[in-house]
Amino acid sequence: MRKIQTILLSGLAATMFFACKNDGEDQAISKGPEDEQVKKEIKEDHQKEEKEECKVLVTMSAKSGSTAAGHINLVEKDGKVKMKVEMNGLAPGKHAIHIHEKGDCSADDGTSAGGHWNPKGDDHGEWGKDAYHMGDIGNLVANDNGEVSYEFETDKWCLECDDETKNIIGKSFIVHAGADDFKSQPSGAAGARVACGVIEK
Repeated sequence: MRKIQTILLSGLAATMFFACKNDGEDQAISKGPEDEQVKKEIKEDHQKEEKEECKVLVTMSAKSGSTAAGHINLVEKDGKVKMKVEMNGLAPGKHAIHIHEKGDCSADDGTSAGGHWNPKGDDHGEWGKDAYHMGDIGNLVANDNGEVSYEFETDKWCLECDDETKNIIGKSFIVHAGADDFKSQPSGAAGARVACGVIEK
């Protein structure tokens, strides 16, 4: 009797094993197309996000014998470019920051970056006022330790778009020794170029 029970139990266990295995296989088969669809949607969302969001990190290097250094993070999303400046080694106080027309920081004094980026041929001035260059960002303010953290956002720039009046790729950021007075032509009388960084992808 026990032998018969053992055989029956073994058979039942085998049946349960194969049933579970088959259920799992069936589930895998039934879920396969759904899983593939989910993967496809995730991939499409990721590609869409990559297309909608563009990021560039600009390294700022010391010029004109300064100790200024840091980086500028650029993110383009929803038609706007957000700029975040993190720098140190500056003298306490105001320092003009501009976009210059050439992506070249090879000169020791930063002059290889050329003049202000001014695609529309406007007078130099204060951003958002009557007349200003597309590269006239304004002034950074360094604390007593020479550190700066500054954010700026605009829809007047883009990263590698076809509009050359907006595209800042291939240009340079320049930080100056002094403040921009927003009136002196053509660059605001901000003094020496103490840091330079090429904007490139």
